[in-house]
Amino acid sequence: MRPSDRELVAAVPIQEISRTLVREWAMIVVTALAALPAPVLRVLDVTGLADPGLPDPVNAVIFGAGIFAAATLLTWASEVAETEVSAGLALVALALIAVLPEYAVDLYFAWTAHSTPEHAHFAVANMTGGNRLLVGLAWPAIFLVFYLRTRRKDMPVIAGNAPGILFLGIATLYSFTIPLRGHLSLLDTAVMFSLFAAYMYISSRTPPEEERVFVGPAAAIAALARLPRRALVISIFVYAATVIFAAAEPFANSLVDTGKSAGIDQFVLVQWVAPLASESPEFILAGLLALRGRHDAGMTILISSKVNQWTLLIGSLPLAYSISGGTFSPLGFDARQSDEVFLTAAQSLFAVAILVSLSMGRWEAALLGALFLTQFFFTDREIRLAFAIVYSALAVIVLALDVPKLPAFARAVRTTVFPAAGVRPH
Repeated sequence: MRPSDRELVAAVPIQEISRTLVREWAMIVVTALAALPAPVLRVLDVTGLADPGLPDPVNAVIFGAGIFAAATLLTWASEVAETEVSAGLALVALALIAVLPEYAVDLYFAWTAHSTPEHAHFAVANMTGGNRLLVGLAWPAIFLVFYLRTRRKDMPVIAGNAPGILFLGIATLYSFTIPLRGHLSLLDTAVMFSLFAAYMYISSRTPPEEERVFVGPAAAIAALARLPRRALVISIFVYAATVIFAAAEPFANSLVDTGKSAGIDQFVLVQWVAPLASESPEFILAGLLALRGRHDAGMTILISSKVNQWTLLIGSLPLAYSISGGTFSPLGFDARQSDEVFLTAAQSLFAVAILVSLSMGRWEAALLGALFLTQFFFTDREIRLAFAIVYSALAVIVLALDVPKLPAFARAVRTTVFPAAGVRPH
């Protein structure tokens, strides 16, 4: 504890500290209990022990509340984890846990594509929808929170995210070959898994944060002795991951079934409603961090989520398809899905171009949000291809304008990949 901290603690009555700790631990316990009904209902359903027969809207509320509670627990635990292990690796692991629902839904479609061929198209639709939601909705939302808090027109992105942006760019350039082939193969699995493994290794090289002022429940966790603190953080990560994984499919299904009863098109449900449900954990996590003034951590989670979805998730689809069918045949999809992959790759290219400057400007966030939202009003193939061309053209323009900033980006990548002793990127 630093001298200033000791003076602050000494100035606070012991009774007040005790009441505060009791309140923070009560919040942790209540939040954990709020997440509990989701996995309990899931176990009862899977084992056939009981069938509550709840309406779809009620199921959506219960499982959605479970995901929200688990995301809140992860927010508190991750703040402490960043001081225990590599800060970058802690946030990458957090992003990976938060995106579990998207993996659960998408891999389900890929796994069952042999017995239900249309599920191959649904797997790609769900994957592209989730990726575009993440960049087109969540990234601008974090900027909006940042702007409302600071009134600054440019949101900085920490230099430690430079490798993630670089790997996202490499994966994006490679992804443009996918719509040309019209399928996902085990070659894609090898390439994308290799990119993700390299990204994880580099993230693990960043040192933990030496100093952090904890507030709220995170402060109660951080006040524990080292061994119980680490045990609790690991337990929270495992518990939250279990809740999120258990709640993913029923949450998505209940939303889809609710949409069906309202007469919403099935393709729209698979591409947009289900991903909106399955992407909610990282949306909530990043939003909670941004609201607490930690927009940098929020963006790190969203960038990490995008990297692992655009590498690990894409590579997992043909692997799941091959294992379930006992075949080396690729996972094919139709022309509509090829267009969707092309559009998603183009959006990703624009996003990478924006972040190469290690900042996001007001007009850039507005363009990301506006281009994403206006897509819903156009379903014609020609118009959606035009959106992809606009994204690509904007990416070229932004990169051209940011040429003077490329050396700084390269230095940020080099500093993160090969950190000098005692130096960590900011």
